[in-house]
Parts: sequence; structure tokens; C-alpha cells
Amino acid sequence: MDQQTLLILMTIFVALAAIGMLVQAAMLIGIYRISKGTQEKVFALLPRIESLVESTSEGVDQSRKQILEIAARASAILDSAREQLTKVEEIVTDATSRARVQMDRMELVLDDTMTRAQETVAAVHESVMWPVRELHGIAAGVRAALDFLARGSRPSVAQATSDEEMFI
Repeated sequence: MDQQTLLILMTIFVALAAIGMLVQAAMLIGIYRISKGTQEKVFALLPRIESLVESTSEGVDQSRKQILEIAARASAILDSAREQLTKVEEIVTDATSRARVQMDRMELVLDDTMTRAQETVAAVHESVMWPVRELHGIAAGVRAALDFLARGSRPSVAQATSDEEMFI
């Protein structure tokens, strides 16, 4: 290649590089303008964002306070419930032990009453049956005497009963 052609080629490439740099500069100027517009819009929104952040932080603080109050109240309620449950448990334990003692006493009284009732029934039975046995014995004796008197004489062997045959 000769020098003239090389010089023309270099001029074309330098011109193309310059055009590329001009395009880049124009694009940078456009980006700068857009960023300035965005910056102005953000600065316009900044007071709103700051007020939103402040109100949000106040809301979070109030929520924390309310949560702490609720937690304190819940803790107090749970403590009170524990105390009441302890008292109720003591009352139930006391009532159970008293009921057990009363049941034991009632069982002893019932056993004593049953023993006395059995002794009374036995005494009544004995006092009723003793005269009946005596009357039965007297009646048997009278019957035997009447039978003896009614027969008059001794029975013959032909008239012996089965009981009498055992002794013969």
C-alpha cells in the first residue's frame, strides 16, 4: 500500500472514531438530562418519602409500645390465672381429703350399724325361737303322753315300728 492510501484510510478511521465519540457525547448529554429530570422528580418526592418514613417510624414505635403493654397485661393475666389455679387446686385437694375422711367415717358407722343390726336380728331370732322350741318340745311331750295313754297297753312285736325294730 502506498502512503497516500494509508493516509486516507487512517483519516476515515479517525473520522469514524470522532463520529463515534460525538455520538457517545450526545448520548452522555441525553443521559445527563434524563438523570437531572429523574433527580428533580425524586427531590419532589423526597418530602413525601420523609413524611412517610416518619409516620411509619411513629407507627412502629406505637405498635411496639402497644405490644409491650399487651404483653405486660397478658403476663399479669397469666400470673393471676396461675394464682387462681393454685387456690382452686388447694381447695379441691382440701375438699377431696375431707370427702375421703367423711367417707371413711361413714363406712365405719355403716359397718357398726350393720354389726348392731345383725346382733339385733340374732337376738330377736333367738328370743323368738327359744319359746317356740320349748313349746314344740312341750307339745311333743304332751302328744307322746296322749299316745301312750290312748294305747293303754304295750304294743306287740307285730305292731313294732321301724324305729323300734332297730332296737330289737
